[in-house]
Amino acid sequence: MNNKFLTFIKPYLSYIDNGHLYRKPFSWLYSIFAILNLILPLVVLFMVVDNRVFRGEPDMIISFLLVWIIITFASWVSFQLWWDRKSKVIDTSVEGDEFVATAVFSHLIQTIGEWLGTWICIVGFGTALLTTIILGDEMSHLSREIGFGFLQTSKLDIVLMPIYGFLIIVATRFLAEQFKALTSIANNTRKKTNNSNNNNNNNPSF
Repeated sequence: MNNKFLTFIKPYLSYIDNGHLYRKPFSWLYSIFAILNLILPLVVLFMVVDNRVFRGEPDMIISFLLVWIIITFASWVSFQLWWDRKSKVIDTSVEGDEFVATAVFSHLIQTIGEWLGTWICIVGFGTALLTTIILGDEMSHLSREIGFGFLQTSKLDIVLMPIYGFLIIVATRFLAEQFKALTSIANNTRKKTNNSNNNNNNNPSF
């Protein structure tokens, strides 16, 4: 039918089918995550000022500043990671692919794993090392003051935190690649089927 009243949503349906509806919003979501990581050190600083940590003992102030530097570095690395991936999520599928949402979702899983694993490696290792060398028992008090109770670490975490981070990156990458492989096989099979059907239609047998 060429009735405009019945076909005016065709551009919208095409926008859904070609994957733009999924890739573009996810790119925006990645940008939001990047910005949130960038402002995280400021949020932590505000929380510490609100809890009057800077009115405490000098060693507590120095301890916080060292932890804050680690968090700031991890946040800067995380910002760059999400900002880089926001452009690459656009390339997870091309026009003509049928399975586009799966490709985008698998890329999100991979990126979350990269971010979380990197964060644990940097912050977990850095605070564990700092706890062992400088802070001692003060780390538990400081972690509560900045709202990061999970930063209470032990000597063993100096070794374990990088391992945890690496395993998270590998596991989520493996899971994402399984989704990608299934999607790639399905899309290629569909394209070959369509090409075969087109060749049969162009060369009918009598």
